[in-house]
Amino acid sequence: QYLIPLIIYNNIMDDLDGILAIKLNLKSDFGAALDNVCDAVAHIIIVMALGVHYGVAFSIASLVAVAAILLRVTSRVSVSKKINAGSPTNELMRHLLLALLTAKYFEFAPEPLLIVVILLNSISMLSPFPMPYLIRALTKSATAIGFVNVALLVAWLVPIAAPAIAFCFFATHLYSLARPAASE
Repeated sequence: QYLIPLIIYNNIMDDLDGILAIKLNLKSDFGAALDNVCDAVAHIIIVMALGVHYGVAFSIASLVAVAAILLRVTSRVSVSKKINAGSPTNELMRHLLLALLTAKYFEFAPEPLLIVVILLNSISMLSPFPMPYLIRALTKSATAIGFVNVALLVAWLVPIAAPAIAFCFFATHLYSLARPAASE
């Protein structure tokens, strides 16, 4: 019951620290690396907390996600040039949140959907292709980023909206994942 607001809070704070760094002209390589490490720690804790709560099958999928998060973060921290490929770990958090809310709205066990979300995001986090069609990747201004966070709050507080918001996030993710394969 506490994970849903925690995921929303984590998403808002992660977006806010990036916005503030840009607005206050405090962007640095060290800050970006530290942000990646902090995100990894927070996201691994959230994924493992869900894994413990939802049983053995989801726990195994959670370990796959943890490995993908660690590989993504270490590839971002150890390289001096910026890598613009794959999906961010925050995308996994948003998808887990929306999968939980959708399962709650339609009153079905969330484990199968959560496993699919974990596996697809684990693949996309390590993808060597850019994913420019993700909703969060399309949002550049502080206002647009704020609207993404408002959408997550609406999905939580207005249950009937959760499936539609989830569809928007999942569809853009699948499109971003399938687009490079279709263009080759």
